[in-house]
Amino acid sequence: MSVLEMKVPSPGESISEVEIAAWLVENGDYIHKDQIIAEIDSDKATLELPAEESGIITLKAEDGETIAVGQVVCLIDTSAEAPEGGQQVFNETRESPAENLNTQESENNTAYAKGVPSPAAKKMMDEKNITAITIQGTGKDGRITKQDVLQSQKSDKTKKTTPKLKEGQRREKMSLLRRKIAQRLVSVKNETAMLTTFNEIDMKPIMDIRAEFKEEFKTHHQVGLGFMSFFTKAVTNSLKLFPAVNAQIDGKDMILHDYADIGIAVSSPKGLMVPVVRNAEKMSLAQIEAEIKRLAIKARDGKITPDEMAGGTFTITNGGVFGSMLSTPIINPPQSAILGMHNIVERPVAINGDVAIRPIMYLALSYDHRVIDGKESVGFLVNIKSLLENPLKLLSEENEDVRKLLEL
Repeated sequence: MSVLEMKVPSPGESISEVEIAAWLVENGDYIHKDQIIAEIDSDKATLELPAEESGIITLKAEDGETIAVGQVVCLIDTSAEAPEGGQQVFNETRESPAENLNTQESENNTAYAKGVPSPAAKKMMDEKNITAITIQGTGKDGRITKQDVLQSQKSDKTKKTTPKLKEGQRREKMSLLRRKIAQRLVSVKNETAMLTTFNEIDMKPIMDIRAEFKEEFKTHHQVGLGFMSFFTKAVTNSLKLFPAVNAQIDGKDMILHDYADIGIAVSSPKGLMVPVVRNAEKMSLAQIEAEIKRLAIKARDGKITPDEMAGGTFTITNGGVFGSMLSTPIINPPQSAILGMHNIVERPVAINGDVAIRPIMYLALSYDHRVIDGKESVGFLVNIKSLLENPLKLLSEENEDVRKLLEL
């Protein structure tokens, strides 16, 4: 018999543990090499776990269990033959690879040691009047360890302090991704001097461009012309003028970036994710649209990787797609600022002394006041307003037309 131990691979730098989101196979199934056997949650993304070899699988972790990177997550009996007719599940009475490895002697030892406390565990149990029947032993051959006793007490305390649910209530475990997001949001509020400044943008110039050229743009570039490319381009241009907005704190130092890796917040079935458009300052509108589309599809399908969400220098989030009129977005650490877009609503505005109805969007820039002064934050947002209300300013050359901007 040949048994392969599959260990949890590292999803990315700085990730030390993952959570089994769901097993896609059952204990005793015959699986094939490269078959997706599980989905695992890290603190950044949900990833698929492919089988390293074909054979009969024995699961070594439960759904929802948090395990360390490098820990054995399942065993695969690679010497087993595939069942006839392509059946995946073997008879439930078939012994697993782990069971086949045990000799009769080890089975007898297990039966003898199971539920028997170690000397240290027995002393603690006697002191606290705890019986062995209430504790699940995790030591060798099922022996009860001192840690098992401590864990049992901790579990009992949790059960006592957890309030009983009322009728109509239900308890649902938060995913590892959601728990990490919650921790980060709280840490940002506690560890940064976060402020938010606001402005409004007349979206008519951009909407006029889209209305006139969107079909030609899509035919020429094979991608739609949305608002996000204009905003991303305006952000990258403005970051050159206000480099502190593109910086971050590192201890007693401030790290400045000569490039703009722009995080674009997108909604996914697993929650909010922020894939990064690398070197957006070098991209055209069409290239930005294509990259955002590629990343958004991967996030939606659960195929985004941690590397594709790491290392951003600035983030844009668009609450307007959900109908948000105004909000104060929370900074995505270790970045120092985030731009919030909102919905577009026709509002009366004064233009050259006259009242006109224009499509207006409110913008919000949340920033870390430890890095960015008020003058810089306001200047940054005002510059974005100027670029978006005069889109030709997004071009480096003067006296160019819209077709040059759209590369048509």
